[in-house]
Amino acid sequence: MSATIAPPSPSSTDGEAREEPAEREVGLAILLVLALVVGVVAGLGAIVFKYLIAFISNLAFYGIFSFHMDPLAYGPPSAWGAGIILVPVLGGLIVVWLVRNFAPEAKGHGVPEVMFAIYHQQGNVRGVVAVVKSLASAISIGTGASVGREGPIIQIGASFGSTFARRLKLVRPQKITLLSAGAGAGIAATFNTPLGGVLFASEVLLPEVSTRTFLPVVVATATSTYVYRLVMGVESAFMVSVIGLPDQVVNGWELLLASLLGVVIGFAAWAFVKCLAFSEDVFEKSSLNPYLQNALGMGFVGLSGYMFFLATGHYQVMGVGYATIQDVISGGILSVALLLMLFAAKLLATCVSLGSGASGGVFSPSLFMGATLGGAIGVLGMMALPGSGLSVETFAIIGMGAMVGGATSAAMTAIVMIFEMTRDYEIILPLVLAVAIAIGTRRALIVSDIYTIKLRARGRPIPTDRTTNMFLVERASEVMATNVAVLQQDMLVTDALKVVEVDKTRVIVADGERITGFVRFGTVPYRPDRFASQTLAEIAQADFTIVSPTDNLNTVITRMNRRSRSTAIVVGATSGIPRARNIVGIIAREEIAQAVVQNHYG
Repeated sequence: MSATIAPPSPSSTDGEAREEPAEREVGLAILLVLALVVGVVAGLGAIVFKYLIAFISNLAFYGIFSFHMDPLAYGPPSAWGAGIILVPVLGGLIVVWLVRNFAPEAKGHGVPEVMFAIYHQQGNVRGVVAVVKSLASAISIGTGASVGREGPIIQIGASFGSTFARRLKLVRPQKITLLSAGAGAGIAATFNTPLGGVLFASEVLLPEVSTRTFLPVVVATATSTYVYRLVMGVESAFMVSVIGLPDQVVNGWELLLASLLGVVIGFAAWAFVKCLAFSEDVFEKSSLNPYLQNALGMGFVGLSGYMFFLATGHYQVMGVGYATIQDVISGGILSVALLLMLFAAKLLATCVSLGSGASGGVFSPSLFMGATLGGAIGVLGMMALPGSGLSVETFAIIGMGAMVGGATSAAMTAIVMIFEMTRDYEIILPLVLAVAIAIGTRRALIVSDIYTIKLRARGRPIPTDRTTNMFLVERASEVMATNVAVLQQDMLVTDALKVVEVDKTRVIVADGERITGFVRFGTVPYRPDRFASQTLAEIAQADFTIVSPTDNLNTVITRMNRRSRSTAIVVGATSGIPRARNIVGIIAREEIAQAVVQNHYG
C-alpha cells in the first residue's frame, strides 16, 4: 500500500525529531560519580545483609536476639533438638509468602534474573526487588536453606543500580552499566574481593566491555569493598596458612592431580547444572501448592542437616556452609567417605532448596562442593603418592575455584576470587589449570551453565559466545551498501524506475543538495496505476540518521536505536551541513545482519 510521508523541515539535517528524548546520556565523569554512589549503597547493603542473616540465624536456631555470628566457626547444637528439622520449613513458608505477594523475581538464586533484565528487559530491575530479596534471602539462609548469600546481594546491588539509573532517566547502555556495577559491587563487598567483583560483572553480566562500562564497575566495586572493610575489617573470607612462595617452581604431581581434579569437577559442575534445572522443573510443573512444595523441600534439607548433626556433631549442609569449607581447607576433615557424602548432600540440598522456592545464591554452595570434592581428591592423592608434596588443603582450595568456574563459566572470576579469598599464591598455577579443564569438561557435556540454563529453558537465552559482538568495531565504510543513487524529490516514480535497478539500487531522495529521505523500491509493492503521477517525495521514508564513514557499527546502531531510525545514510567528509553530493553509502538492517553473519561465521 502507498504512504505519503512529508519530508523533514529544512532545519533538520538527519531526519531527527526536534523534541527532547525521554532518556539522556551523561558523560563518563558523571557516570563514575553515580557508580561511586552505587558502590556505597552496595557496600552498606552487604553489611546490613550479613547482620540480618546473623540475627535471623540466632533467633531461628537458638531463640536469642543477637547480631553476632562467626560464619567460619560451627555453631553450638540448637536447643530445639530434632525440632531443628522444622526450622527451614517455617522459614521457607515465610519466604514463599514474601516472594509470591511482592516480588516473584526474588525467587531462586538471583543472577539469571539479573541477566534476563539486562538482555530482555532493557536493564530494568524493580526497586522493590532489593527489599524483598534481602528479607527473603536472609530468612532462607538464616533458617538453614542450602543457599549462598552472594546471589541475593548481586540482585540487591543490581536492583539499586537499575532503579537509580531509571530515576535519572539514563539511556539503556548506561542503565545496564550501573546495574552491572551494583551487582559487581555487591559480590565484591560480600567476599571482600574487589578484583573478583570487577571480573564477575565483566564476564557474566556486561554485554560489552569497554572503558565506558569497565571504569564505572571498577569504581563501584572498589568503593563497596572500602565501605565494607571500614566496618567489617580487612580479613579474607577464609583463613589459610600461607607459608610463602613454593621451594620448587613446579610440582609435577600437583599439576597432574590438578588436571585430574579439573576433569572430575567438570563432571560435578555438569551434575550441578542438570540437577538444579531438573529440580526447578519438577517443582515448577508440580500440581502441589507452592507452600506445600516448599515445606517438602525444606523438610528434606532440615532432615539432612539433622542427620549430619547426629553423625558429625554439626549441621554441615544447612546454610551457607562456610564453617565446613573452613574446616576442610584447614585439614580438619580427612575422611574421603565423609567428604564425598558432604559433596553429594550439599548438591541435593542446594538443588532442592532452590527448586522448592528458597531465595539465595549458588556461589557459596559451589565453593562448598568444590572444597569437599577437591579435599577428597587430595586425600586420595596423598595416599597414592606419599612424599609427593601434595596436601588436602591445597586441593580443597583448587576444587573451590574449579567448581565455581565450571558451574558459572566465569574462569577469571573463579581464579581471582579464590586467590583474594584465601590469599594463597602457591595454588595459582594448578588452580588456573584445574579451572580451565573443569570449564572445558562441563562445556563438552552441556553448553549452558548454572546461570544461563534457566533462561534457555524459558526460551529467552543470552549469547554464549562473546565474539558475536566483534562486528560492532567495524567501520561504517566496511559495512555500508554502496549501490546508491541520489535522485531529486520532484522526479516521478515512473521516471525513477527507468534509471535504477529495483532489486539492487538504494535510492536517496534530495531537494537540491539537502537530503530529505530514501526509497527502497524492492520493498514497495509497485502498481503503475497508483504511482504513475506520484513523485519520489510522496513515497520517501524520512526515518534516517546521518553517520560518517569512520563511525564504527556500534555508534551507528546506537544512534539508529536511540532515534528510532531504520536506516543510516553515510556521508563523507564535509564541513557543515551534510550534502547529497557527499553521500557514499547506506546502512540498513540488511547490512547490519550481514556484518554479524560474516563476523561470526565468515
